[in-house]
Amino acid sequence: MSEFAPRVEAISISGIREVFEAAGDDAINLGLGQPDFPTPEGARQGAVDAIEAGKADAYTSNKGIEPLREAIAAKHERDQGVDVDPGDIIATAGGSEALHLALEAHVDQGEEVIFPDPGFVSYDALTKVAGGTPKPVPLRDDLTLDPATVEDAITDDTAVFVVNSPGNPTGAVSPEEDVREFARIADEHDVVCLSDEVYEPFVFEGEHHSPITYADTDSVVVVNGCSKTYSMTGWRLGWVTASTRRIERMLRVHQYVQACASAPAQYAAEAALTGPQGVVDEMRETFEERRNLLLDRFSEMGVEVPTPKGAFYAMPKVPEGFVDACIDRGVVVVPGEAFGEGGAGHARISYANDTETLSEALDVMANVLAELE
Repeated sequence: MSEFAPRVEAISISGIREVFEAAGDDAINLGLGQPDFPTPEGARQGAVDAIEAGKADAYTSNKGIEPLREAIAAKHERDQGVDVDPGDIIATAGGSEALHLALEAHVDQGEEVIFPDPGFVSYDALTKVAGGTPKPVPLRDDLTLDPATVEDAITDDTAVFVVNSPGNPTGAVSPEEDVREFARIADEHDVVCLSDEVYEPFVFEGEHHSPITYADTDSVVVVNGCSKTYSMTGWRLGWVTASTRRIERMLRVHQYVQACASAPAQYAAEAALTGPQGVVDEMRETFEERRNLLLDRFSEMGVEVPTPKGAFYAMPKVPEGFVDACIDRGVVVVPGEAFGEGGAGHARISYANDTETLSEALDVMANVLAELE
């Protein structure tokens, strides 16, 4: 008999975390998926006001406070053009818990979960935690997920396929025609499309599209949150949106593993969603400027990198030894294989850092590449 559950033994500590541990305290960190902006003042004040009024002292509803879920529903109507009942939303402890709930509620032992490779590290791990079978699929050369590849991978054992646009670790943005196809595939094959949209506002070319806009059935489950949009990673506030029957099943998991999201964070999120959105526009413009700097410098170095059209990541093709050499020189980048076999030969770089620091890190990379030639 195993001392620990096999499904837990099948997962390991994230390769991203291992890179952090290998770097010095004074290293330039281009591996962290965290905006370098302060949480909006209105969001902070929303939490303060709730605390001082005694509103944050007790459990909230399992699904979250009504005003927050109304704000999220209004956001869906504004941005996706869909009418969502606030009762069909669960406020969660970050987008991570939302992903966990979605997979636990829909994946039975041995059932397949299709997701992009390279892709966010949690997709593989949370599939295993749910007892499912990971089924990573390769991306196109531009690092977008091809709907045909997803459809070809579906079998009678497939429960869920994951779409992530804008994407982590790629920065890729799925075009509207692909998103429409993802919705069709989910409808026709009776498979859940789990759409991870936590980087939704950070699109530099084109627009963000969600499969929930185009689905004819309740086949789409959307995960989103405040962590990236409002630079609230530490607040741990996300949500999951789905049909009533799907939310009811996810709520069964949520009420036992979490009970409810942090009350102060819920009030902060409500304030962020209903307050001025100029801070989000400012972040998007700043990230685009940094992306352009990074692309210009990589072009000068002769480095091939698919143009990231969103989020705040890039995945350049790099020679063997590049990642270790950068870390040795005090610049943290993450090896592409940390995100799946398809990431081999790449590095993921987060440009959620100020321009001066990013320029300094790019100087180091240029020197490393020259040495490795």
